[in-house]
Amino acid sequence: MKQPKLGCIADDFTGATDLANNLVRSGMRVVQTIGVPADGTIIDADAIVVALKSRTIPAQEAIDQSLAALTWLREQGVEQIYFKYCSTFDSTAEGNIGPVAEALMDALGTDFTIATPAFPDNGRTVFKGHLFVGDVLLHESGMQNHPLTPMTDPNLVRVLQAQCKRRVGLIDYRTVSQGADAVRARIDALRAEGVSLAVVDAISNEDLVRMGPALSSLPLLTAGSGVAIGLPQNWGLQADARAAELPKADGLRAIVSGSCSLATNRQVKHFIDNGGKAYALDPMRLANGEDVVAEVLTWAEPLIATEPVLVYSTAEAGAVKAVQAKLGVGDAGAMVEHALAAVVRGLVERGVGRLVVAGGETSGACVQALDITRLQIGAQIDPGVPWCHAPSPVAPAGAVHITLKSGNFGTDDFFTKSFAVLA
Repeated sequence: MKQPKLGCIADDFTGATDLANNLVRSGMRVVQTIGVPADGTIIDADAIVVALKSRTIPAQEAIDQSLAALTWLREQGVEQIYFKYCSTFDSTAEGNIGPVAEALMDALGTDFTIATPAFPDNGRTVFKGHLFVGDVLLHESGMQNHPLTPMTDPNLVRVLQAQCKRRVGLIDYRTVSQGADAVRARIDALRAEGVSLAVVDAISNEDLVRMGPALSSLPLLTAGSGVAIGLPQNWGLQADARAAELPKADGLRAIVSGSCSLATNRQVKHFIDNGGKAYALDPMRLANGEDVVAEVLTWAEPLIATEPVLVYSTAEAGAVKAVQAKLGVGDAGAMVEHALAAVVRGLVERGVGRLVVAGGETSGACVQALDITRLQIGAQIDPGVPWCHAPSPVAPAGAVHITLKSGNFGTDDFFTKSFAVLA
C-alpha cells in the first residue's frame, strides 16, 4: 500500500475534480474525498484531494474546515499540501483565498508560498500578475457578473494583498522562463524582502512544468489546478493511462446544470439546439411553493429510457439578477441548489448511472444528495473535467459514473460529448 505523497484541499467540489484530473493525467493515482474522512480512514493513492464547499462561506468557517482537512492529511503522511482554488480566483474582497492560505501557512510553520490560478489548457494565464481568461482580462470575461463572487480587478497581487496580512509579491514570466533555478533564486530574494506570498506568472504548460522542481521544497502550495501538471515529476512519476482506469459504465443518462457562466449558457443552448430534451427550472415557481421537483421527475422518467435529458436553472446574468432582486442572493441560490439536488437524487433512484453536473455549488449539493463520500478519478472529457466513479447508496447499482463540471469549463458540445467519451 502506497503512502500518499501529495495532500490537497479544494474549496469546492468541481475544483477538486479539476485538480485531481491534472494529477491523474501526469501519472498519479488519485482519490477524492467529499469532506474530511473519518479518523482511521486509510486511502491507497499517490495523491488525496479533500473536497470542501468553502469558497463562499464565512472566512472563519472556511479556515476551520481547511485546518481540519490539513490535520487529517498530515496524519496520512503526505509530504506536501496543495490548497486549490478556482482558475478565475473567485473570491470576495475579504477572502476566502488569502485568509485560508495564511491559516495553512501558520499551521505548517512556513514563511513562504506561491499563488497562481494559471491553467493555460483552459485559457487561464497570468502575465505580470494579471489574470487573463482567454484573450481578455478577468474583469472583462463575464466574471464581473458572477452572482456570488464578482471579479472586477485582474491584478492578482492587489486582490490577494487586500485579503492578506502578509506581504504579497510577484515572480514574473521572465524569471519563470529561465527555469527552476531562477525561480528558486527569486523566492530567496522575495523572502529576504519580507514577502511571504508570491503570485507566479504562467502563460503556457511549459511554464508550469519549469516551475515544478522549484516548488518541491515548499510545504504549502496555493494555486488553481494548473500547477499540478508540474508536480508528479518531483516524485519521479510520469503520465500513465492506467492511472485513469474506471469500472465499466452503464445506467441511464442525465445532465443537471445550475451554473450561470457564459460557457455553461452556451452548452445548454447547444444541447437544446441539437434536439436534446430539456427542462428549465423556474425559481419563482419554487419560491411560490410549487412541487417543481415532482413535475421534473414525471417529465424525465419516460425520456431517460432512450436518451439523456437536461434539467437546468442556467440563465443569463440579467435574468439571474432579476431573480436575486426578488428573492435575495443567498435565498435564491440555496433554493435552486436544493431543488436540483432533489432532482438528481430522484433521477439516480430511477436508474440514472451516468450523470453530468455543471456548476460548483450545484455539484456540491448534488454529491451530498447522493451520499457520495469518495470518487475515483478517471479520463478527461475536456481540460479540467474528468469522469469519476463513486459509490452511492442511492443508486440501484450501488455506484454512479459522474462528472462535476466547473461552470466556466468545457466546449460548447460538452454535454453531448461527455457520454461519448465515457462510452
